[in-house]
Amino acid sequence: MSFFSDETFKRFPHSQTAVGHTRYSTTGGNTWENGQPFVTEYLTGRIATAHNGNIINAMETREALKALGLNFTATSDSEVISSLIAYYIVETGSVLEGVKRACGMLLGAFCLVLLTSDNKLIAVRDPTGFRPLCVGRGPLGVAVASESCALDSCEFGFIRDIKPGEVVIIQDGEIILEETVLFNKDREAGLCIFEYVYFARPDSFIDNLSVYQARYNMGRILSEEYPVEADVICGVPDSGLEAAIGYSAASGIPLVPGFVKNRYIGRSFIYPIQAQRESAVRLKMNPLSANVKGKKIVLVDDSIVRGTTSASIVRSLKNAGAREIHMRISSPPFLFTCHFGTDIDNESNLIANKMDLDGVTKTIGADSLGYISIEGLKRACGGCRLSFCTKCFTGGLVEAYNRKYDLE
Repeated sequence: MSFFSDETFKRFPHSQTAVGHTRYSTTGGNTWENGQPFVTEYLTGRIATAHNGNIINAMETREALKALGLNFTATSDSEVISSLIAYYIVETGSVLEGVKRACGMLLGAFCLVLLTSDNKLIAVRDPTGFRPLCVGRGPLGVAVASESCALDSCEFGFIRDIKPGEVVIIQDGEIILEETVLFNKDREAGLCIFEYVYFARPDSFIDNLSVYQARYNMGRILSEEYPVEADVICGVPDSGLEAAIGYSAASGIPLVPGFVKNRYIGRSFIYPIQAQRESAVRLKMNPLSANVKGKKIVLVDDSIVRGTTSASIVRSLKNAGAREIHMRISSPPFLFTCHFGTDIDNESNLIANKMDLDGVTKTIGADSLGYISIEGLKRACGGCRLSFCTKCFTGGLVEAYNRKYDLE
């Protein structure tokens, strides 16, 4: 909330409900026009829509809506969702029915939070459960968020995860509707497993599983699958730290901090240009030479995408005097582009598609390299209520989403 000044809030003295969004867009580019929430007006009201995920039939839906006379000002799939919902609200004469009809047309990943002109807050999770969404209660009423840690920080107690295919409606600080709709019932449920590997904060719980525990388990399993004799374990801040703790606990090798982190630099993953990502990594992490000089190090990180960031990190440790670097990765090799909201690079740029394990090891400058197996990753996340989507590692999901719909 610190983004807004006190003067801004004074302009809304009687407002009791709000919707916000903090994630960069993965469809349509990072421009002001694509900023969320999207506000869509229709004949009898308006809605503000925030969306996490990615809709793969957004373009054809957009063209169908344009043919019906609707105008678009941005290029994001989230604007298409908001416009589609507004269209069906008018068609059905009901906000709830409009939401249900629109969501039945969408293919892909969508967690939605909508604010209506009659002060209802509507939360929707797609029937696959690709992305997380949860609801909590606090002194100010009821709130929904993508992660439970957001509820914690605002003093809202966690109630539960919103189920795949469920609509929850909140008004006047109370939940007035909880309905499992399961739009497109032929879709197999599967939470994006990369939520546990990287996206979510470690203090969150998603679908009944602690993110911290999942990452800790990944480290333990990595130590089983790729043991190595070393002097110390180091985790790459921040999303490699919990797996490093697990690796250390399972192997008995002491865990030490390998880097001093600049807390004022955000996640390098989200920068749009590779040069910016590499610069952010250099600014964000400086090796702690007192802990790494002359040591054989197991370096634990969450993933390798293009390889340039890993190469920079390994090089910095060796420049600080590390004798050997044994890289351990808590996700399998990325082989496929994700179509559902994980901003994975073009498949031709993924290093695991360019070379074998030995080639990747030499390219990043490590002395050895081990990725957790698909089976090991699933085992690490075994406490989750849902099955998982792992198609960025294994491929083959988009073909199941070929079905097309005509607007009615």
